[in-house]
Amino acid sequence: MSAQPKKIIILGGGSAGWMAASLIQKAWADKGTEILLIESDVINKIGVGEGSTPALRLFFNYLGIKEAEWMPACNATYKCGISFPGWTSKDDPAYADFSAYIHPFYSQADWKTGNAFMHNARLRRDGIDVPAHPDDYWLQSYLAKNFKSPIAAQQLRDEMDYGYHFDSALVGNFLKKRLLSMGVKHLVDTVDDVTLNNSGEIASLITKANGEQNADIFIDCTGFAARLISKALNVDFVDYSDSLFNDRAVAIQSSIDCTQDIPSQTTSTALSSGWAWNIPLSNRYGNGYVYSSKYITDEEAEKELRAHIGKSCEGYEARVIPMRLGRLTHHWHKNVLAVGLSQGFIEPLEATALMLIQHTVELFISHYEEMFTEQRDTAGQQNIFNSQLNEVFESIKDYIVAHYRLNSRTDSQYWCDNRDNTNNSPRLNALLNAWHTKGGDFEAELTRHNAELTYFAPSWYCLFAGKGHFPTTVTKPEQHIKVAPTAEIINYCQHVSQQFSVHNEQLAKVYGDKWPKSK
Repeated sequence: MSAQPKKIIILGGGSAGWMAASLIQKAWADKGTEILLIESDVINKIGVGEGSTPALRLFFNYLGIKEAEWMPACNATYKCGISFPGWTSKDDPAYADFSAYIHPFYSQADWKTGNAFMHNARLRRDGIDVPAHPDDYWLQSYLAKNFKSPIAAQQLRDEMDYGYHFDSALVGNFLKKRLLSMGVKHLVDTVDDVTLNNSGEIASLITKANGEQNADIFIDCTGFAARLISKALNVDFVDYSDSLFNDRAVAIQSSIDCTQDIPSQTTSTALSSGWAWNIPLSNRYGNGYVYSSKYITDEEAEKELRAHIGKSCEGYEARVIPMRLGRLTHHWHKNVLAVGLSQGFIEPLEATALMLIQHTVELFISHYEEMFTEQRDTAGQQNIFNSQLNEVFESIKDYIVAHYRLNSRTDSQYWCDNRDNTNNSPRLNALLNAWHTKGGDFEAELTRHNAELTYFAPSWYCLFAGKGHFPTTVTKPEQHIKVAPTAEIINYCQHVSQQFSVHNEQLAKVYGDKWPKSK
């Protein structure tokens, strides 16, 4: 037996299917693995996510695809981070200075200023009156607020990390066209039946037009339907609805003028019964409202979202998208790997969907190869894989849940119920207690509970500090207490940010002749 499968069938296209095919083709095609992707032309792609973490940059770099090649094809723009306005109380003076904050994609350029932020935040947690708003300390927040790209006009000592905004359907189409030109096999067909062998593994897919299709490994990219992993293999699902209330989204496009400043941030604004995303692309804005149907109807949500967007969405249709939040107990079971929405979904608040697709496939490739090099049985290797991947899901879930637990709004039952909900994991409870305990060692709790698996300490600090979770009674720092020089840091960040290109000017360089003309 070899350390890679002879044949893999990927069921389902979209960003999940074609990203999986891209990574497997890169890793195993030259070693003899045959890849067949089967997708239906009658199933609508969900396409909720139009933002990414910096992991997507690594994905394209790994495939050897330059930004000038894929970004114009996918209407992509740059992303420095995510802004969170409206998550705190407008009426409580304690949150007056924390009406919004930016969760940045920090890098080596932020090392010193980031440490200064966390130092001052520790002092503020202990009731010492020092500046501790994250936006003052992170270079990416200055870039985002000034419509700058994360690309410096001249080479800097420390490279910036960043994400992207894009049309997810076009990303799938781009990868599809590329892979078909490289010889990956493709069928447009629907699956009528799934046959199992005596071991309970999938033996074949029976397609409507092309008959029986066999493989060693089947990858389920069929979205929430989970045609193979759930319907054929009956793998259990862990529901997150007791801690994450949102179960719907309504999406609406709106117009953009590329001659004006283009934001380089995702904006996630708290509304009455959830939050609204605003994502700038080169041809439009993507907008959506993620909400709970227990607190607002689809019609009310659309009306509230349209009022939030304004006239620029007039004439654009709204699309309601049901969401199932949670994860599988086993992502790799028998001879099936679930990827994308079929394996689970954590709402798009931190744009982790594509990162989880990428991480799942990369982890599967390494574990499959390791199974042979370490001579482990399949079940044992799958247990290790599933345990690691489930921990990633749980870590992301805790970070997302914390956004809701830390809100301070009192203007709707939705926000009050989210704040009062006690269905937290032991890890999140420990972090909440450590932060709000004077002298509590927050970093020690992060380490003890492996909370930095997906979000490092600076992200957790931005989350708690950005939502203004500090004592209301403060005292001036005594002379022996060292305070990070916030004014100097602000001047430094403002100076360095001037060395970065204006966002739409940088995009014009990347797009070349494909850059949209003035309207």
